Amino acid sequence: MKNRLKVLRAERNWSQAELAERAKVSRQAINAVETGKFDPSLPLAFTLAEVFGLKIEDIFDPKD
Repeated sequence: MKNRLKVLRAERNWSQAELAERAKVSRQAINAVETGKFDPSLPLAFTLAEVFGLKIEDIFDPKD
């Protein structure tokens, strides 16, 4: 699933580790979601949306 995590993270000058800490997951989990190797669970998608102050559909594109 395509997502905007890397762009959103870069806009805030956050490393993957910083985003992982905010989302309470591992840096490897953030990397896997960013690169499309792993689709996030619904709770993780909600957490990431909350961290960025956006709606899930503003971050993830379910059509891809």
